[in-house]
Amino acid sequence: MILIDDTVISSDVADEFFVCDLAKCKGACCVEGDLGAPLEEDELEILERIQDDIKSFLSEIGLKEIEKSGAWVKDDDGDFSTPVIKGRECAYALYDDKGYLKCGIEQAYFAGKTDFRKPISCHLYPIRLAKLADYTALNYDRWSICSDACSNGASLGVPIYVFLKEPLIRKFGEKWYAELCQEIEERKEE
Repeated sequence: MILIDDTVISSDVADEFFVCDLAKCKGACCVEGDLGAPLEEDELEILERIQDDIKSFLSEIGLKEIEKSGAWVKDDDGDFSTPVIKGRECAYALYDDKGYLKCGIEQAYFAGKTDFRKPISCHLYPIRLAKLADYTALNYDRWSICSDACSNGASLGVPIYVFLKEPLIRKFGEKWYAELCQEIEERKEE
């Protein structure tokens, strides 16, 4: 475990390897699972605000689901997530010409239509955040659909924290990320 400020980081984040391999998984993380992408409370207003900006980047069926369910949903445990289409893919996901699922929100971001890239839970994956009493835990979420990403990361020699540099900085800041890198380097020297 690594402690930085009010975060507890699993050593797997430093020790395990990961680089998404979209050609192999085809975006399965956007369709597998019981719920849509976990959302933070501050993302709810953002999703409502950007609906007009992202519409042209979403599928017809996704738009219909958002119209029916709303920009976000609240589950029985009180947690927020993106709506899903018939219990399957995220309403914000769309298939590209190769049959890969991609995030419509992120496609709108890349096209300069919105300043919101995508939910932080998606951007940080395979790290999942968990709120503890006084800390936020960063844990590596092992999922069989990502086995190719693990192999790809290992062959390229890219640890999870390096692959996720941009979203980690987005969530916790550059100073925090620099401290994480320093802690990991110091652990390697021991």
